[in-house]
Amino acid sequence: MSSGPGDPEPGSPADAHLQDGVGVPDELERLWTPHRMAYISGEDKPSDSTPGECPFCRVPGLDDESGLVVHRGEAAFAVLNLYPYSPGHLMVCPYRHVADYTDLTRDETDEVAGLTQEAMRVIREVSGAHGFNVGMNQGAIAGAGIAAHLHQHVVPRWAGDQNFMPIIGRTKTLPQLMGETRALLAAAWPSPDR
Repeated sequence: MSSGPGDPEPGSPADAHLQDGVGVPDELERLWTPHRMAYISGEDKPSDSTPGECPFCRVPGLDDESGLVVHRGEAAFAVLNLYPYSPGHLMVCPYRHVADYTDLTRDETDEVAGLTQEAMRVIREVSGAHGFNVGMNQGAIAGAGIAAHLHQHVVPRWAGDQNFMPIIGRTKTLPQLMGETRALLAAAWPSPDR
C-alpha cells in the first residue's frame, strides 16, 4: 500500500487508528460514507403511516429543487430518490397517500405507468442508461422503506455498473450532485405542449 502526502507514517499512532476497528489489520483502504447513516438509522423515516409523517406527501408542497421533484403530473409526480442505488434513480408516486397498488384509481394507475415510461425515456436520453430496474415493493415485508405511500422505482443501469465498489466495497459512487441530476432530468422532461 503506497502512502501519499498527508498519510500517516506506517507504524505511527495515527496509522494504528486507521487499521484498528476491523479486528486484524487488513491493509484495506476505507471510503467512509457517513451521510448514509441517516438512511441506515431511519433518521428521516416516518414515525407512523399517517399522511402528515409521509415524505411523499410533504415533497409536493416543496419547490422542485428543494423536493428533488423532476416532474409534476395531474395524479402523480416523479422525484429523485434521496438514497439512490444509481445516479438518476427516481420514483414515481401518486399524490394520494395510498399504500397498495390495487387501491389506485384507473387515472392514477395510468399516470404512474405513463410517468414511469417517460422517466425511462428521459433518463436514457440524459445519461445513456443501458437498462433499468423498474418496480415497487408492496409492504414492509417486501422491502418497502416507506410502505404507507406507494412509489415505483426507476433505477437506471449501465453495462459494468456492478463493479468492485458496490460488490466488494459496499459503496455506491455517484458522480453528480442530486441537484444537478434533478435539473438535467427536469429540463429534458417533455412539457405537455412538446
